[in-house]
This record gives sequence, structure tokens and C-alpha cells, in this order.
Amino acid sequence: MVVLAGGGSTRFGGVDKALLVLDGVSLIDRVLTATKAAVSTVVVGPERGVCRAVEWAREDPPGGGPVAGIAAGLTIGRAPVVVLVSCDLPWITADEVTRLVDGVGERDGFGLLDTDGREQWLAAAYRRTALVEALKRIGDPQNKSVRRLFLGLDLAWSKPTRAGDDVDSWADLDD
Repeated sequence: MVVLAGGGSTRFGGVDKALLVLDGVSLIDRVLTATKAAVSTVVVGPERGVCRAVEWAREDPPGGGPVAGIAAGLTIGRAPVVVLVSCDLPWITADEVTRLVDGVGERDGFGLLDTDGREQWLAAAYRRTALVEALKRIGDPQNKSVRRLFLGLDLAWSKPTRAGDDVDSWADLDD
């Protein structure tokens, strides 16, 4: 399990998005609760107080973007299927995480579509080998596009679901 939580939260005026609270629980703790069945969990970003034990990693350099975060997160753990989620998925559930893993099948990955039908690459399960190969293809991961990382992978997607909705603005918390 890799949880990306190293972004600058620029659309939130620099407020740490991972620590925003919805219904009394921080966004990062909501994600960590949904992923509690993982054998190992690494959170990529600055260390914070969270609801359960996790390992911590930092992208190189800090603030180097989500692809650099993915590269850092993959250095920890050995599971053949890696669930990759961003910390801003407050509606993801343990059942959805299980569906992600089960949905990989023979493909490189299986992810969630948000309620608007957009592919959420940072709400998906991937074969570790596919992620490692994709990272090799793009070279230095700093500030590389997530879309570019996953280009060419054999991916399948869920039906649109609220679990795939991320929080990109204050208005998203009011939904």
C-alpha cells in the first residue's frame, strides 16, 4: 500500500490537505482506515500523527511530484500488487480497496472512476512489476506527469463511484 501525502496543497492556500477534517476525521486517517487490511503501508510525505502504524518515505526531492512519490513508496514493501492512493480520497472504503486488488486480474492495474467518469490513477491497484517498469521507462521521476507514467499500461476501470472522488478544492468537501 502506498499513500501519497506529499503535495503542496496549493489550492488550499498551503493548508495541509491531508489533515483537513471531514465528519471529525482527517482525510489521511479516512484513507488509512480504508486501507487497514494492507500487509504494509507506506505514506509518502512529511510525517504526521495518524490513526495507525505506517512507514514513512519522502520523494526526492521533497515536493518532486506524485511520480517521484510513487518511486519513493515502491522502495518499501514487496507485495506483488500495490494499492496506490492519494490522501485526498475521503469516500474510499475498505470494500473498494478490496475490489481494486481483486480487479487487477491479468492486467497491469485496476482503478476507480470518479462520479464524473474520470480515471483516477491515484486510486488504483497495480502489479508492482508494471509500476517498476513504467518508472524505468520515464527515467528521473521528478515533476513527471502521472498520465505519462501510466501510458501504455493495460488498465481497467470501475463503474463511476463516489469512492473515486478526490478533494481538490474547498467546495469538494461540501458535497
